[in-house]
Amino acid sequence: MEEEKLQELEQLLAQNGTRAFILLKDGKIALEYYFGNRLAGNQPFQENSAWYWASAGKTLTATLVGIAQEEGQLSLDQPTSEILGSGWSNLPPEKENLIQIRHHLSMTTGLDDGVDNADDYSPENLHYLADPGQRWAYHNAPYTLLDNVLEGATGSDIATYFQQKIGSKIGMTGFWQEIGHNRVFFSDARSMARFGLLVLAEGIWENKEIISDQHYLQAMVTPSQALNKSYGYLWWLNGQERYMLPGIQNPLPGSFIPNGPSDMIWFVAWAGMGNSCVWFLLKSWYWCGWAKIRIKAGSLSGF
Repeated sequence: MEEEKLQELEQLLAQNGTRAFILLKDGKIALEYYFGNRLAGNQPFQENSAWYWASAGKTLTATLVGIAQEEGQLSLDQPTSEILGSGWSNLPPEKENLIQIRHHLSMTTGLDDGVDNADDYSPENLHYLADPGQRWAYHNAPYTLLDNVLEGATGSDIATYFQQKIGSKIGMTGFWQEIGHNRVFFSDARSMARFGLLVLAEGIWENKEIISDQHYLQAMVTPSQALNKSYGYLWWLNGQERYMLPGIQNPLPGSFIPNGPSDMIWFVAWAGMGNSCVWFLLKSWYWCGWAKIRIKAGSLSGF
């Protein structure tokens, strides 16, 4: 690596408000930078400092739903009401029963996202707008309900289930925090990188299967419906023929990120506390607004 280029990189990161930067080679840290202060107080941001994932945490939820289905605790084709019970929304029973778990994952529940608070998942805030599968809309409330779906199906809250199925197995540290109507995951940059490596390695960690359902893993990062080809199961996809943006119903032609590789998959945190966080995951790149990480599946030692 060229020392002069590294200095330019460090300066660029500092100027753009980056909190953490990690460069990995074959699963090992080759470069690691930290900048600025922690979320609370004036202490410097360091390798053990936590930052919020914002909507990037949707990728964790999607992965946990796949694990729960793999274990036979739920099915994507299962009506949501079978787990949450009737009346979880403000819809007539015949419409409510049409919504399946896969519609929450693909953002196609048909629930009205034009309400005053699109994060509020209380029944009185969930109104009918279209039949499930007929309309795509980036809507946080139906997504957050997947936490309740997981708890109803597995008997564990999302924090406990995550720790059992992913966190403790790959060495992630972090915690879930309720902020308004949202449940947000916080972790250090290294933990975020570990999850990226797990997905890149198709669910394998140190020769152990953490996620065995390869069909689900593939479905998670391929178009989940025809309305927005650039959306999988709570993951954004690049290189598709068209895409839709949150809050806009008209599809736009072309690739979401024209200058990005066509095989790029990522999650976008459209809003956050102070700074937005944008997370990209390709076959070889992983990028976040506070943690920009070059990763390649391989040895996971030395982390």
